[in-house]
Amino acid sequence: MASADQLINAFTTLLVTIDPPGLAPIFLGLTTGMSRTERKQVALRGSVIAFIILAVFALFGAGVLGVLGISIGAFRIAGGLLLFWIAFEMVFERRQERKEKATEAAITKDHIENIAVFPLALPLIAGPGAISATILLAGTLATSIGKAQLIGVIAANLLLTFLMLLIAERLDRFLGVTGRAILTRLLGVILAALAAQFVVDGAKSAFNLISATPH
Repeated sequence: MASADQLINAFTTLLVTIDPPGLAPIFLGLTTGMSRTERKQVALRGSVIAFIILAVFALFGAGVLGVLGISIGAFRIAGGLLLFWIAFEMVFERRQERKEKATEAAITKDHIENIAVFPLALPLIAGPGAISATILLAGTLATSIGKAQLIGVIAANLLLTFLMLLIAERLDRFLGVTGRAILTRLLGVILAALAAQFVVDGAKSAFNLISATPH
């Protein structure tokens, strides 16, 4: 069974990589012209699909790595570096620009009914960062109970994301451009620290490094 610290770490990692407040203005852009009911349907469908994607990676991601001959230590290093890059983009406001470009491309290519699947569920909610974080966390919560707890953490994050999307208009108005910029940078710094910890843990595991203990 995972400790409270592990669960808090897992929740924080996923919350920061999914970034519900950052999704609010993009969701509004995606659903321009829709009624409140239609927006709710898109938000619900997108959140459920994203939950299924992340739950599948939580359960089977480590197994896929094993089949490919990739150690969890090596994946922690790679995943940590990827999360660090996402944190870098958040701090320097590049991630939001990339998401908006992906959104614009998707609107021209896909019918509005499919927006919940692409780009909302994938890659905006369950993006590479969230998927990598899920597999990394599944490696630290390897027992059946740990996996069940991780799926509960994923569900809690996606429920929060769904609620954020429901109040996206009010949230965007409340935060404003300055508030979003401050919040995104703050979350980026937190994610950078979490990413660094993944790299350190991965290096210890991959190279069988054990912290020196006093005799």
